[in-house]
Amino acid sequence: MKALCMLLALFVTGCMGIPDNVKPVENFEVERYLGRWYEIARLDNSFERGLNRITADYSLRDDGGVRVLNRGYSAEKQKWKEAEGKAYFVKTPDLGFLKVSFFGPFYGSYIVLALDQENYQYSMISGPDKSYLWILARRPNLDKGIQNMLIQKAAALGFDTGKLIFVEHDPLPGSAN
Repeated sequence: MKALCMLLALFVTGCMGIPDNVKPVENFEVERYLGRWYEIARLDNSFERGLNRITADYSLRDDGGVRVLNRGYSAEKQKWKEAEGKAYFVKTPDLGFLKVSFFGPFYGSYIVLALDQENYQYSMISGPDKSYLWILARRPNLDKGIQNMLIQKAAALGFDTGKLIFVEHDPLPGSAN
């Protein structure tokens, strides 16, 4: 039993780490980060596999945390998939380092490692290791120059940007979505 507890503790703390050379942005303002973000690109992960038109909506929770609502469309299944989670700051609210959970007591790192701090129009997020990376924007498309700058930054930090999946946001046939 003791070994199982130690293994679980290692798993949980491993999910809350910061990858080598990655630094969360400072002077982070959660109020400006709230609202809808469109996923522009990501490294593959099991929970978004096969999804497009992915959005993340952030709002404040009554307990001081952040409500996270992720939504994506599966063309194969012809239906939307949603996941609601919660996030809390790991250190201070002005540091872009949060822990996020979509199931039970298990949390993973949500590290804002790049951000348009003037207008909050784009951001780049890492998970606990370099197998998780997202590029987000306030609109379904991002200026190619900014996108390339973010990809170059991620590559310089050691992320495998050659494996990025670029998310389609084309409207569904016959709908306004």
